[in-house]
Amino acid sequence: MNLHDWIDELCDALDIDVEIDEALVLDVAREAAHNVVRPAAPITTFLLGYAAGVHGADPERTEALAAAALRLAEHWEQPAGAPDPDDIADPIPDDAGVDHAGDLKDLEGLDHNS
Repeated sequence: MNLHDWIDELCDALDIDVEIDEALVLDVAREAAHNVVRPAAPITTFLLGYAAGVHGADPERTEALAAAALRLAEHWEQPAGAPDPDDIADPIPDDAGVDHAGDLKDLEGLDHNS
């Protein structure tokens, strides 16, 4: 079985009749996987398909949407495999030279029940 057979069988299983530019979809998936993160590929192609459906599955509109997704993936600023900036532990500053002698005294007057 080749890709075209798979697409035909899948369309039958999904009860849809659609012409698909599989090379375009695969290009979008590849760029998303390589330039964003690997799991971005199926999510990106799903969202592209959803957007195509929302916009009436017009072939020209779908190609424009795919081109937009490709541009976004190609110019993604965060390299693949880079950690999420929100997940990076910020370094703790070295305050060894700071006098903290009065710090506890400042905290004694705080109401700890609020």
